[in-house]
Amino acid sequence: MTADNTPTGLPADIRLDGFGLVLREWTADDLPVMVELFDDPQVDHWTPLRSPFDLAAAHAYLEKAHHNRIQGRRLQLAITTDGYEPRGEILLARTGDHGRGAELAYAVGRQHRRQRLATRAVQLITTYAYDVLAMEQVILRIAQRNQASAAVARSAGFELTDSEPITREGSLHPLHTWRHPGDDQAAADTIS
Repeated sequence: MTADNTPTGLPADIRLDGFGLVLREWTADDLPVMVELFDDPQVDHWTPLRSPFDLAAAHAYLEKAHHNRIQGRRLQLAITTDGYEPRGEILLARTGDHGRGAELAYAVGRQHRRQRLATRAVQLITTYAYDVLAMEQVILRIAQRNQASAAVARSAGFELTDSEPITREGSLHPLHTWRHPGDDQAAADTIS
């Protein structure tokens, strides 16, 4: 894992390698592939990305991603197996009073599903969030009926919490909170 820290506390450039994946920055060259990946009924149903997701939507999405990055709010990285061809996206958004928590989100293109890409991307960026960004907590928010995402969460080591579901603008479903227990292990290590 490599990164150069900026004053915002998020890396200026990031490329993460691990679990057979390379997570990298989106570029303008990726716009047509973004359309292919995100203009999908499942992405429309479970994420805030609406169909039709065309080149104009992809361009606006990339601009917003760059703006949020500059503001230190979130990282949005292409999921690849080779460092080139995007197969999906993993997103890390800062949460909490001091930005010491992270909420993850992901989407994988329909032609790339059932390859454990989402699980591996979540594992890789969770490790990065704890080890490099020094996050105190990493969570996912998943609709109760989204069984595929719940399976990803469980496979990546996340646990469903007792927190009340939240409703978020752009979401069609109440979202349940899943938490990674890595912060529990860090606390136990500190006490020992």
